[in-house]
Amino acid sequence: MSQSYDFVIIGAGAAGLAAAQYGARANMKTLVIEEMAPGGQALLIDTLENYPGITEPINGYDFSERMRAQAERFGSSFLDASVSKVRKENGHFVIETNVGTIESLTVLVATGAKHKHLGVPGEEEFIGKGVSYCATCDGPFFKGKRMLVVGGGDAAADEATYLSKLSDKIVMIHRRDRFRAQKALAQRVLSNPSIEVRFNTIAKEIRGDTKLRSVVLENVVKHEVIEEPFDAVFVFIGSTPQTGFLSDMGLQMDESGYIVTDCGMQTSIPGLFAAGDVRVTPFRQLITAAADGAIAAHSAANYIDEQRGQAYK
Repeated sequence: MSQSYDFVIIGAGAAGLAAAQYGARANMKTLVIEEMAPGGQALLIDTLENYPGITEPINGYDFSERMRAQAERFGSSFLDASVSKVRKENGHFVIETNVGTIESLTVLVATGAKHKHLGVPGEEEFIGKGVSYCATCDGPFFKGKRMLVVGGGDAAADEATYLSKLSDKIVMIHRRDRFRAQKALAQRVLSNPSIEVRFNTIAKEIRGDTKLRSVVLENVVKHEVIEEPFDAVFVFIGSTPQTGFLSDMGLQMDESGYIVTDCGMQTSIPGLFAAGDVRVTPFRQLITAAADGAIAAHSAANYIDEQRGQAYK
């Protein structure tokens, strides 16, 4: 026999953990399902210093543990499991997991998106030690330093422009002979004196000791290979939203697979919400994910009241 809840949250990143707190405080029977450790992408953060109210830097693990403990204190439950499928039937949702089936009146998808990696030697070893996938998060640690940006899309162009405000030693490489970013964004990069652009160039290897020291680059046209010193590498070659378990639901998504929501975080399916990096949003940060989660929990509570005819008029 399956267990039944008011509000089931799939994913325990910042969005899911914030939603868990607000869901429990709204007196909803709330469950958070997470297949790994609570925290999501925040677990990769070595020093978090730009979250409002955090006056002393904290690492991502400790920050996430505080959010989890807070949600539990308010009454949310947690389940270590992976979700294989979600379906809606007879006005409620059925969530299939590797440890059984769960039913809920509402569901929040907060599974986030995974940054695409280069897959080159040294990349994994130096994550948090010079390799980053978020310029806003980590750029300030490298003010005035020599930084490499990898990518040619809108995100890469935006992030390179941001980093150029922190240092005049930015090198941006792209594997093709022109950017795929919007023309206005691409032109902004090309005309920026603090950014040196190199087309037809790829990163072959990332090297260092206790921290990143250099990158091996190759010009794929001339087949020239050189090793250059860098203090940081920022990789922006795309992200993959974690939505595979929703493939049969017919959800409205954008061309990249991110879930479309309204301002209340509700998807195209009533009662199904999405928050954080998995949804279409112009800015992906811990603070915006947490805000999404709080809004989603509030909307879920209102949805349940409406279904019960208890909505406040």
